[in-house]
Amino acid sequence: MNFETWWLLALPLVFGLGWMAARLDLRQAISEQGALPRSYFKGLNFLLNEQPDKAIDAFIEVARLDPETTELHFALGALFRRRGETERAIRVHQNLATRPDLPDTEREHALYELGQDYLRAGLLDRAEDALRALMSGPYAASAKRVLLELYEVEKEWRKAIDAARELQSATQQDYSVQIAQFCCELAQDALQRKQADEAIGWLEQALRENPKNVRAPILLGDVAMASGDLGAALGHWLGIERQDASYLPLVADRVVKAYRDLGEQGKALEWLRGLLKTGLAPELLDTAYRTELELAGPAAAAALMREQLRRQPSLQALTRYFDARAALAAPAPATADVAEGNGAPAADAANATADATPADATAQEDAAIRDLLQLRTRNLARYTCRECGFRARLFYWQCPGCNRWESYAPRRTEALG
Repeated sequence: MNFETWWLLALPLVFGLGWMAARLDLRQAISEQGALPRSYFKGLNFLLNEQPDKAIDAFIEVARLDPETTELHFALGALFRRRGETERAIRVHQNLATRPDLPDTEREHALYELGQDYLRAGLLDRAEDALRALMSGPYAASAKRVLLELYEVEKEWRKAIDAARELQSATQQDYSVQIAQFCCELAQDALQRKQADEAIGWLEQALRENPKNVRAPILLGDVAMASGDLGAALGHWLGIERQDASYLPLVADRVVKAYRDLGEQGKALEWLRGLLKTGLAPELLDTAYRTELELAGPAAAAALMREQLRRQPSLQALTRYFDARAALAAPAPATADVAEGNGAPAADAANATADATPADATAQEDAAIRDLLQLRTRNLARYTCRECGFRARLFYWQCPGCNRWESYAPRRTEALG
């Protein structure tokens, strides 16, 4: 009986305490809301409705009423930078970084944001100075990433290598792909200065950093070709098949030229015909057609394209097939009499125009189909970035859209639309 009486007394007390706590929380929330200016909530509403211009105006009003709101200043600076108003963003973050009462963590945050503002504005020296002040602390890794981006923009490849290695040590992430590409960039710079030995050193370092790097053996083959060592050049280029055969189309023209310079045209034709039987056909088709046409004639080129159409139909192969038919139907070279302008052959040629044969009509139809195909396929095949989808007619080691390295597949897409 005493136990039940105790419970009857305790339950109302518990409910009363809970009611009082709820009232206190409600009062605190109301007081905190009342302490914030209405412009703050208007700014949030504008942001949610994707109206950044109006949001900025509202937040500027809040900052004017309460200059101590550091988080709001950071938000304002980020909004300014996103809109491209880098001068206003720099001014906001400079004011924060120079405030004497700002905690160290927030001061480092302001310097980090300031470095990004400078980078966006193209003030690269100032950006580097701001970011270099953050090589330790909570923003060190983020600052090093922005520094790496800055060095890539400046094409300071040696500094980029050092920054990538620092990031690799700090974050335990693999930057071997980027470092190898930076070495290849330095090698290309050396080749432009006619420093072949220096270029070879950078390319060998690129392969040590990333043995799968394909750009290095391509450039090593170029160096060997320039020095007249055709065998070594072919060794580098043909060796790409062991690394990644999908990159072979990038060196197909080089391989054909090397074989021709060696007087081994048959090997060039055999190599291309064999590769056409693989999945590399779309990228090799133009090189194979041109080589076959030049070395074996239009009949062989037409037969090769007809076989390719049976094996792997594509608009590109169909276009080349009609190109070969047009080459077959081309008139024979003029005789000496016609070239000298003698009357009888010239009259015969004029009469031949009036009396068109079925073969002439077929040739005209083929030409019309070929022109239509060329018009349709001129801008069809594209290399596509795997990261951002940027499409380009040329192959890039670094995507112009998202600046990622080796994000382009060496396979072109033949997508309509």
